[in-house]
Amino acid sequence: MKRNANEPLHIATIGRCVGLRGDLKLHLHTDFPQQFKPGTTFATDRKGDVTIHAYDHDKGLVQFVGYQDRESASKLTNQRLYTTMARTLEECPLEAGQYYWFELEGATVEEAGLPLGVVSEIERIADTDYLVVRTDAALVAEGASGRFYIPYIPRYVLAFEKEGRKVITEGARDILEAS
Repeated sequence: MKRNANEPLHIATIGRCVGLRGDLKLHLHTDFPQQFKPGTTFATDRKGDVTIHAYDHDKGLVQFVGYQDRESASKLTNQRLYTTMARTLEECPLEAGQYYWFELEGATVEEAGLPLGVVSEIERIADTDYLVVRTDAALVAEGASGRFYIPYIPRYVLAFEKEGRKVITEGARDILEAS
């Protein structure tokens, strides 16, 4: 599943109002909080674009231009903020051996040369990221679960071949069989 570079990526959800000045709780869905700086504009799922007026990373609070009082800010509650893959690649550099979630989504999962399935999404539970794998149809026909989770830790994920879009695992078949 190759994604379009301009496809929206959900990176945060706007939460409830805090105080009287239009501060809103910001629930991040990204590892790159440096994106949320004054003057940066993001698309939303309902109100078009919003521009950050102020962001307090320590408190997880954000204010948006034109929404700097409680009444107007409350209209933004529960909206999602989006960026694009192209913008993420430009503004959020990674270190060697790190990958963006959107690079892993759609990748084939293999163990000992046998396909286990395809990464349909990634979920963060506590401090661990999990690959949510849609199980290969042949394994489902043999009675395997339709989907299973693989912790994205070295014990289970040996490598990610970015060019071939392939996740190489060890022990993931055991997880599938126990699912």
